[in-house]
Amino acid sequence: MSHLQSLLLDTLLGTKHVDSAALIKIQERSLCAASPGFNVMPSDVRTLVNGFAKNPLQTRREGLYFKEKDYRCVRADEYSLYAKNENAGVVVVKTHLYLLVATYTEGMYPSVCVEATESLGDYLRKKGS
Repeated sequence: MSHLQSLLLDTLLGTKHVDSAALIKIQERSLCAASPGFNVMPSDVRTLVNGFAKNPLQTRREGLYFKEKDYRCVRADEYSLYAKNENAGVVVVKTHLYLLVATYTEGMYPSVCVEATESLGDYLRKKGS
């Protein structure tokens, strides 16, 4: 297991309010680490990268199509995208090099997922990642 994958498992999945997580290299548009069983397809990577490339207001209006589901965007700015689909959601945090992706499902607290993902994103930014 890589250091990055361990970081995802310990800091995000360890909260019990993150269902799955992944780290995507922005420049290469490629997956570099993911929690077991979390397969992020190239089309999903493009969707997330493009979500930050667009004007945040446009992303908020259009929402996201991720993992074959439509998500309503509830936050979109330079560093964060939050989107919901019924009782599930996705949180995406941008660092210098990566997109940090975390999902939550019914019964999990979205606020804990957001806090853990944002905290790890802050940590990675401070490390220059």
